[in-house]
Amino acid sequence: MGYLFLSPFIFGTIAFMLFPMMYSLYLSFTDFNLVGSPQWAGLANYKEMFTNDPVFWESMRVTFFYAGTAVPFRLIFALLIALVLNRVVEMVGIYRTLLYLPSIVGGSIGVSIMWRQLFGNDGAINSMLESIGLSGHSWLGDPNTAIWTLVILYGWQFGSSMIIFLAGLRNIPGIYYEAAEVDGGTPLQKFFRITLPMLTPVILFNVIMQVIHGFMAFTPAFIITEGGPVNSTLLYVLYMYRQAFQFFDMGYASALAWVMLLIIGIFTAIIFKSSDYWVHYDG
Repeated sequence: MGYLFLSPFIFGTIAFMLFPMMYSLYLSFTDFNLVGSPQWAGLANYKEMFTNDPVFWESMRVTFFYAGTAVPFRLIFALLIALVLNRVVEMVGIYRTLLYLPSIVGGSIGVSIMWRQLFGNDGAINSMLESIGLSGHSWLGDPNTAIWTLVILYGWQFGSSMIIFLAGLRNIPGIYYEAAEVDGGTPLQKFFRITLPMLTPVILFNVIMQVIHGFMAFTPAFIITEGGPVNSTLLYVLYMYRQAFQFFDMGYASALAWVMLLIIGIFTAIIFKSSDYWVHYDG
């Protein structure tokens, strides 16, 4: 009876996760254009990727820069907002809901279109700058600023991390702060000696989840900048999408997917291994 109730989950996992993963692994060693049959190519896709594809390395550089800036920005901002909400007593549920809304709609196509309009040449940002006597800027057309519009959008979707931080803050025993008050601890000392160490398990979870999401970002680059200008916002998953559905090279795209899986796995393992030195558990 137990297996009967588990069967939908087991079937879904095998049919929609394990089988596609194994098939994509097979395709990564083939030349497949989505029309004919896959032709075995061995390590040709991986050799092409690492030795003869400068766009691959450019997309890797852009993705590492994006993840390295957007993830800390979101986490720090989420923690600051959670600290503020943790001190709010009245109407905290309403504030929490309102601040969580961007995380619900932030990854949608509609928000990406809105963001593109917001930072466009005739958008609200340039209009506000011109209203105070400053000249506008081509935010999406400048390679130096286009990526930062995506970073800001990622940070704006801080709600999910904020909720988790807030839950962690609510679980810190108040007795620690009372003891610090008796010893004359300052607010800064309480934060670095009590709040931050007690929050490290939650920080570990948020860091891992956001690093994975950062490396897998696709929709903003696809809708807002289309990878431009001059590939300055060509995130890795967008490049993989182009190889699969614009250039119809599914074998090469599958190889790209497995390289990204390996990179995410390595980063996750490093974070877990380093947690022995900075994550503290109560008791």
